Amino acid sequence: MSKQLLLGDEAIAQAALDAGLSGVYAYPGTPSTEITEYIQASPITRERSIHSRWASNEKTAMEAALGMSFVGKRALVCMKHVGMNVAADCFINSAITGVKGGLMVLAADDPSMHSSQNEQDSRFYGDFSLIPMYEPSNQQEAYDMVYNGFEFSEKIGEPILIRIVTRLAHSRSGVEQQPLKPQNEISFSDDPRQFILLPGNARKRYKELLLRQEDFIKASEESLYNSYIDGPNKKLGIVACGIGYNYLMEHYPEGCEYPVLKIGQYPLPKKQLQKLAIDCQELLILEDGQPFVESQLKGYLGVGLKIKGRLDGTLSRDGELTPDKVAQALGIETNQLFNVPSIVTMRPPALCEGCGHKDVYTILNEILRSEYPAHKVFSDIGCYTLGANAPFNAINSCVDMGASITMAKGAADGGLYPAVAVIGDSTFTHSGMTGLLDCVNENSNVTIVISDNETTAMTGGQDSAGTGRLEAICLGLGVDPDHVRVVVPLKKNYEEMRQLIREEINYPSVSVIIPRRECIQTLSRKKKKNS
Repeated sequence: MSKQLLLGDEAIAQAALDAGLSGVYAYPGTPSTEITEYIQASPITRERSIHSRWASNEKTAMEAALGMSFVGKRALVCMKHVGMNVAADCFINSAITGVKGGLMVLAADDPSMHSSQNEQDSRFYGDFSLIPMYEPSNQQEAYDMVYNGFEFSEKIGEPILIRIVTRLAHSRSGVEQQPLKPQNEISFSDDPRQFILLPGNARKRYKELLLRQEDFIKASEESLYNSYIDGPNKKLGIVACGIGYNYLMEHYPEGCEYPVLKIGQYPLPKKQLQKLAIDCQELLILEDGQPFVESQLKGYLGVGLKIKGRLDGTLSRDGELTPDKVAQALGIETNQLFNVPSIVTMRPPALCEGCGHKDVYTILNEILRSEYPAHKVFSDIGCYTLGANAPFNAINSCVDMGASITMAKGAADGGLYPAVAVIGDSTFTHSGMTGLLDCVNENSNVTIVISDNETTAMTGGQDSAGTGRLEAICLGLGVDPDHVRVVVPLKKNYEEMRQLIREEINYPSVSVIIPRRECIQTLSRKKKKNS
């Protein structure tokens, strides 16, 4: 066994490789991206022909991972928290089909929205699906949970959800590896109808899932990841979930004075919770994210016990859990070791110098503001979302992956003209294609700009599924060939871009403009590599 200094993401990736992984399926999204990138770069991946190509979106990733499990192989599917919304159709149903090969579903949550649209807590998905969940408190635990989790998944015949947060994903700690396991051989379920969710079979399998809930609770009560640590001061009992346990112990390096229930596996361990409730006068819940455990405990314990946390205002309802917030909740004074000088001001992210998106917004603004004062521009998730900020202030919406096209369509249906959508190439193949098909089917009066930088730039320059195929996709979806227009967004082409945008806005149906220029960052990396 060896020890390495690893990010939380890297610990998860290494554990999956060591556990006999046959495939990782993912769409890049912070803070989960480094998991797949680590697997892609590993020599083990090449030696064992482990699947590691990026998927078009999280739904296709989840479905492909379930397909690998179907043939008895071990698969990891990973995504950021909002990706769980995209994968939810298959994910929730996979709890009813169950699995054959071990299947780990990694959700990387982003409390405080460092690079996200919301702070949703993926534990609700695991609870909703009625499957066991892991929530590591540190990098070693993340490694152990994944390494052993595949076997646990195969033992219970269910996918396992492992939930991490940004601070764990992107911080480093020493991690001790376990021996490398062989990959599973191809095998199939003894039940030939296991994965056929016709209503009759689905009802039967759902009843079986419900009957196994007590087994899952018992597994949590006996789990190494859940531990009851007694303390002499019974005035307060603390439930510390995942990384919240680490934050707590920063203030009690010699051991906490209060009884602590450390939670790393769900469903909640009922016996330990009941003991904590009986022993202590009140409870404090430390969890990074939404009040998932706190909400459950209000009715779960069945006793008149005061429970403190995010719901009663002891902790902030939004934002990350931090050691300072934990100290405040416990009434511990903390010293501010570092002060940010007043001369330092916050600097919002901006489009890179030389970025093609800049040229797109410059001309789009010029045309729309001077000639079409009633216009609205619906945008999407990607680098180009920064067009919402100064100096461009060019977009009017950013909601979720693919929403630019469908929101523009809905606005056009409601009488808006012109309705313009701006979407990136990777986002278009992730979730925009079906919206374009709706536009074609209804002959909607929308102008769609697919700003193509030939990569998934926002998350570091991963491959984009649509590179070299965008025109063919648009034509295949039924857009008039005369109104699929490609242009190179450079200053020398501004007049061509002005004319082209005017023509397509004036065209009373679906039109697609594709400004195409490689991302300045990926181009720079290529030049350095080749020099």
